[in-house]
Amino acid sequence: MGFTPKKAYLVLYNAASAIAWLTVLGRVVATLAYKGDTFFVPLVVDNFARVTQSFAVMEILHALTGIVPAPVFTTLMQVASRLFLMYAVTLPFPHLNSSAWYSSMLCAWATTEIIRYTYFVFKQFDSVPGALHWLRYSAFLILYPIGISSEVAMTLKALFGPASSGAFAWSAWYPYALGAVLLSYIPGSVVLYGHMLKQRRKYLGGGGVEVRREKKRQ
Repeated sequence: MGFTPKKAYLVLYNAASAIAWLTVLGRVVATLAYKGDTFFVPLVVDNFARVTQSFAVMEILHALTGIVPAPVFTTLMQVASRLFLMYAVTLPFPHLNSSAWYSSMLCAWATTEIIRYTYFVFKQFDSVPGALHWLRYSAFLILYPIGISSEVAMTLKALFGPASSGAFAWSAWYPYALGAVLLSYIPGSVVLYGHMLKQRRKYLGGGGVEVRREKKRQ
């Protein structure tokens, strides 16, 4: 098919996203290495991380329009959960972002996305390196639990902290909303993790045809 406008767009989008998340990870790691305290992390990364994550709404549009063969439901779940953390937890309660959970959450998100977007860049050229292919379908085994645990911890800190305070304007109903989202993590995390396990079996084992296809492309 050659290098079509669609491929050019996907290369640009994925490369820009990978660089943006690499910047997020670099800022978190550099701040922790230099300052040695998670208190300073949100001062240098919070707004940039929020903007970077917000651009992920394009993933939903990509799935809906068929630009990429991604399942709409799981894509919507993952993007929505992260936007919830960015706009319903970290934005209204910025003092919570000095927590180690905030830093671990961003590190897990950023590492996951750097691998994923870089993988998609190489995939447009049908030349995914073997190590990157393995990371794409293996790193989540560790990164997803870290990310999900951090998200739940941040939400709990908001729920049993400032969100329930009488000083918070929406304290009458906000805790219930946070509680509802926390409950959704029970089935949601199972669905997302199960989806990635299925993908891993398909591309790394138990899915010989797909594995052979990937090897031929490389």
